[in-house]
Amino acid sequence: MIRRLLVAALALAGAIGLACGGGGGARAAAGLPPIKHVFVILLENKDYAVTFGANSPAPYLAKTLTAKGQLLDQYYGIGHFSLDNYIAMLSGQAPNIQTQADCQIFTEFLPGAPGPDGQSIGQGCVYPASVKTLADQLSAKGLTWKGYMEDMGTPCRHPALNTQDTTQAAKPNDQYAARHNPFLYFHSIIDSPACAQNVVDLSNMTADLTRQATTPNFAFVTPDLCSDGHDAPCIDGRPGGLKSIDTFLKTWVPRILNSPAYKKDGLVIVTFDEAEVNNDATACCNEQPGPNSPMPGQTGPGGGRTGAVAISPFVKPGSKNSTPYNHYSFLRSMEDIFGLEHLGFAGQAGLKAFGGDVFTVRSSATAGVTATTLPETASPR
Repeated sequence: MIRRLLVAALALAGAIGLACGGGGGARAAAGLPPIKHVFVILLENKDYAVTFGANSPAPYLAKTLTAKGQLLDQYYGIGHFSLDNYIAMLSGQAPNIQTQADCQIFTEFLPGAPGPDGQSIGQGCVYPASVKTLADQLSAKGLTWKGYMEDMGTPCRHPALNTQDTTQAAKPNDQYAARHNPFLYFHSIIDSPACAQNVVDLSNMTADLTRQATTPNFAFVTPDLCSDGHDAPCIDGRPGGLKSIDTFLKTWVPRILNSPAYKKDGLVIVTFDEAEVNNDATACCNEQPGPNSPMPGQTGPGGGRTGAVAISPFVKPGSKNSTPYNHYSFLRSMEDIFGLEHLGFAGQAGLKAFGGDVFTVRSSATAGVTATTLPETASPR
């Protein structure tokens, strides 16, 4: 009898550990500013030296936005091609062979057994319901989230299980790519009514931004295959690449920055999934390969140096930060901001999250107190 109780207790503990991601305990948000609304805009396939260089074809990104916030010049992708990076940002799961190939077939992830470091063991695309995401964590805490997908049209649009993904290439009237929508690769989301409610076309964001009450705590914004810089030229005649990236950012970033939620307690992160695959497979932050693929970058350990920009009332405009970060750091940062468990490789020992080096301004403007700048650990730009 005692032996049965012990086995049951161990099984329950294992289930709880899996549900929580197995990556470390919940972190108090001590020392972090009271950020309540985060917006991430994820772009495609660009090297830091080109994107943020002196002659960048995207001056709004490289000059205007970095002047408004902090340039993270040592930010890295975690793999190649696209999908494994998106999945890592949402769940902390490392690449597997099929996600590295952008899941041409929308297969089940099998067998999905729990492994060390919060990793699920197997191969495939759609993770079992036991694998949790940042979206699941936020919902469980009573916080809100949305994925805003340009050109998606129908909410929660994804291929049928075990069928070909027909969104891999742009069409003249449809430049949506399922592989750039990480919410679709988890049964915990697509099997829930929350998918149709929260994974919606980008056009919905305009109305959502008008009031703080309708703005989600976490917003993940994916442009279409032209606006994210993936295609150049684009099937609809636009130039694509960094020029179309700049056009997209000029349209949407001001709408976010002028929203009541952002002005009160917001954070905007603009970054890229990976560097150019043929040029850069470098990594940072002691990135581990995970159990399902020996080489996340296919030709190297990571997804290459992309850079990122952080804009917030709590970030010093025009600053620069050379602390190494990657997409697992991003997830850990989101979890720390919202006081959540660390999922998967976001729980890696020693992994650095955004902290006092990024958030050097403490603003109490909503309480009528003038914002102050703390001693800066980031180097001036």
